[in-house]
Amino acid sequence: MKNQHVGLNGLRAVEAVGRLGSLAAAADELGVTVGAVSQLVIKCEAQLGRAVFERKNRGIFPTAFGRTILPQLATAFQALDVAISLSRRQAAAVLTISVAPVFAAKWLVPRLAGWSRRFPDVTIRLDASVHLVDPDTSDVDLGLRVGDGNWPGVTTEFLLAQEVFPVCAPAVAARLARPRDLYRVPIVRDANSTLTWDTWLAPFGLDAGRLQDGNSFTDAALALDAAIAGQGVLLAWQTLAADALRAGTLVAPFPGRAPTGLAYWFITSARRREPKTVRDFKAWVRDEMRETEAMFGEAGKPGV
Repeated sequence: MKNQHVGLNGLRAVEAVGRLGSLAAAADELGVTVGAVSQLVIKCEAQLGRAVFERKNRGIFPTAFGRTILPQLATAFQALDVAISLSRRQAAAVLTISVAPVFAAKWLVPRLAGWSRRFPDVTIRLDASVHLVDPDTSDVDLGLRVGDGNWPGVTTEFLLAQEVFPVCAPAVAARLARPRDLYRVPIVRDANSTLTWDTWLAPFGLDAGRLQDGNSFTDAALALDAAIAGQGVLLAWQTLAADALRAGTLVAPFPGRAPTGLAYWFITSARRREPKTVRDFKAWVRDEMRETEAMFGEAGKPGV
């Protein structure tokens, strides 16, 4: 190495070019001109004493040395970005939680006032998304997701097994004396759900194909609101319907809940130690979830 000092800006430019594959893409990400990126790369190569890239008519390509150093630079800058993000979040006392929108709207958000009373110095920032977020490459401290728990590269911790059951407005429930009566009422559907009515109907020897079509929505929260409005029966689960059941705007007309084989899981980094705020939030969610579970008796019928 010709120079013991290698500029951080130059290394950042080299890493961006290597990862993105072009000077133009790197310039766009770094917010500078293509010429500036080119000069940073050239200067960095001079400081390293070796060429990182080969310039060809078809573009810019890593040399053998480049293929060795670029993955190391990517790992280093990723770690640096995470450290800076952690520092900023801790200074601001903000806890970022990634959670599905319907879980946030129908269960978590209504309970956050309780969190604030217990931990007034920690602000919650909700990232409402259906996509699993990598806690090692984002500013997310904790994820809450429904699935089988088999997500590689993260730490998962079981929270609650998901179970489904029919719910409807009290006026609709008055028309349902036995499960077979479901054939005679409209079925409100969440068009994006992977859960099927057969999961609940099969133990009764009933066929989901005989159910009537009711209004359909691409959001489970809207489907729940439709059921509350008396538009039909919805196949719901604990965290979706718990508050409406408690309020009496929905009822579960039949006992029994069917397991879906899925569950709610906490998702955290497999590489970083959990900060106290994350441990506190997980403990608080467990306390709240126990109250929700207490609504449902052994026979599976909500106690409302």
